Amino acid sequence: MTEFLLFLVIGFFAQAVDGALGMAYGVISSTVLIATGVPPAQASAAIHAAEMFTTAAAGSSHLYHRNVDWRLFWRLAPFGVIGGCLGAYVLTSIDASAARPIVTVYLGVIGIYLLLRSIRPIPAKPVPAKLVAPLGLTGGFLDAAGGGGWGPIVTTGLLGAGGAPRYVIGTVSISEFLITTSVSLTFLIAILTGHWEEAEGLHDMLVPVAGLIVGGLFAAPLAAIFVKNIGQTLLLRLVGTLIVLIAVFQAGRLFGWW
Repeated sequence: MTEFLLFLVIGFFAQAVDGALGMAYGVISSTVLIATGVPPAQASAAIHAAEMFTTAAAGSSHLYHRNVDWRLFWRLAPFGVIGGCLGAYVLTSIDASAARPIVTVYLGVIGIYLLLRSIRPIPAKPVPAKLVAPLGLTGGFLDAAGGGGWGPIVTTGLLGAGGAPRYVIGTVSISEFLITTSVSLTFLIAILTGHWEEAEGLHDMLVPVAGLIVGGLFAAPLAAIFVKNIGQTLLLRLVGTLIVLIAVFQAGRLFGWW
């Protein structure tokens, strides 16, 4: 019961941050699971199983509050699904940790850029079409392979390209449901076909996953209201600050500072 309540709180906090800022559910949840000794592949599978429920709730809430740009959604989601499936396959086959330093540098640069942009606002503009597909592929791949990355990669990239924060966050959030579902199905196929040899410990993740789901379902409706009503400048500052903190934390893990 104590373990369930702990992950309920973690799930609530992670989904509140993710739904409001368009990122960090996977990063927060995977960090906690891996810190407790869960292997990265199992942590990613557990998180994506929980996200099938939380992203459905968050996406529905953003849809209700009209935070979704459907044109951007149809250009983004299919590539995210492809990248997510590839990332899940790689994670069940080889070690994908080599990409972490690159992602850490990327996050740091984008986070600082968004903070500067919030100080000297740049008018929102349509996101260049040529940028959307690579962001979707990269974000989907790293989300599956690293246990989190869809929001940090895609949200920051779209905001950096000039996308309106409200619609970027809402669209990324509702797209995440499709990416999460495709990644979870890929993990399931890997188990059923015997491709994933280290999957036998997944039954131990049922209680943490249940806690993450329940906590996330409580937080999802509140986040969409926050996004709808907060000012663009403050939203950019919050997202930029969060990204920089994530980058610093990831750098610390890479260099063994904690």
